[in-house]
Amino acid sequence: MGEMPILSNHGCRLNAYEAHAMEAMAREAGVDAVIVNTCAVTSEAVAKARRDIRRLRRDHPGRRIVVTGCAAQTDPDAFAAMDEVDVVLGNADKMRPATWSALGTGDSEPVVVDDIMSVTETASHLIDGFGTRSRAYVQVQNGCDHRCTFCIIPFGRGNSRSVPAGVVVEQVARLVDRGFQEVVLTGVDLTSWGADLPGAPRLGDLCARILKLTEVARLRISSIDSIEVDDALMRLIAEEGRLMPHLHLSLQHGHDLILKRMKRRHSRADAVRFCAEARRLRPDMTFGADLIAGFPTETEDHHAANLSLVEACGLTWLHVFPYSPRPGTPAARMPAVDGRAIKARAAELRAAGAAAEAAHLAGQVGRTHRVLMESPRMGRTEQFAPVRFGSDRAEGAVVPAAIDAVADGALRAA
Repeated sequence: MGEMPILSNHGCRLNAYEAHAMEAMAREAGVDAVIVNTCAVTSEAVAKARRDIRRLRRDHPGRRIVVTGCAAQTDPDAFAAMDEVDVVLGNADKMRPATWSALGTGDSEPVVVDDIMSVTETASHLIDGFGTRSRAYVQVQNGCDHRCTFCIIPFGRGNSRSVPAGVVVEQVARLVDRGFQEVVLTGVDLTSWGADLPGAPRLGDLCARILKLTEVARLRISSIDSIEVDDALMRLIAEEGRLMPHLHLSLQHGHDLILKRMKRRHSRADAVRFCAEARRLRPDMTFGADLIAGFPTETEDHHAANLSLVEACGLTWLHVFPYSPRPGTPAARMPAVDGRAIKARAAELRAAGAAAEAAHLAGQVGRTHRVLMESPRMGRTEQFAPVRFGSDRAEGAVVPAAIDAVADGALRAA
């Protein structure tokens, strides 16, 4: 028997989900390899993957290196040309057991990359918790039908496709039976779930069905596009305590002209209105958000509007991306902002995010939260704030926690 596969994952939560599925398939097929699951969201993400590949070759000189993920899908030739790389797999191919069986028997071609736009199925692999007993992830959707001018991801993931609701419910029920208290729904463009299914159900319909037909204690939604949130989901936000009061929003910017040039589907007013309504329905709601600093043509006034969105929407957890051009996207042909300005603006956005996060944490002192334990002394509130404990709790349990202080970026409980 060969050595166990080594996995190096880059990028988003969906990539992490798929990486664990790949690891299981590679192990089953007896694939002795180093697997690098790349990200293409920024030029730096691609450069980081290439650096990682070179490092892994130095660390594992005798093992095959298999490169897959979004960067491999969008530019397979660039990775195939690297001396360190033995096999390049596309995003659809990496999720097929037959691909790993061929690798295990030595029958694989050096480059196996299908036309991602022709893929119609979504592999619904079930991953039991990402190596933790507290939280499990279910992929319900893949791909994206939108064409934001900065984004290469549709060309790495293909068009939007959904896992049928019945399959999702069965997976959630199985996870509950295994003892998981919290399940997270994940995908590339979650709010497009259902558009390709009979009757065109919406994400709110899926969540309502999960909550009705399973006994999951906590249902969490990963990143969503606020302009596409349906009425059924808003009702659940208002009425269903098992739906967690934390939404991560794909906002990207706070100025209407930049949003238009990004080809986003919402305005600044739309974003502010959504956050106000969600918080009215659920006063303990917190928001995370993706924001891009230094998009082409961004002026200081545009940046100021981006910065002010943090307060206008009441954002708590920021993911800030300094803009970097992706070849093949329309934004890469737009007039660029000076790199030093991009770096400075990103730093200002991160500082605003850090201040908002600190304010949120400070506001929790003296309150009691229900905390999902991720390790014996660390867990997260329903709003996803980290909590550190002074004594051990059972990993995977949901426990009450009286917050007595904030220390080192986390809430503290006895």
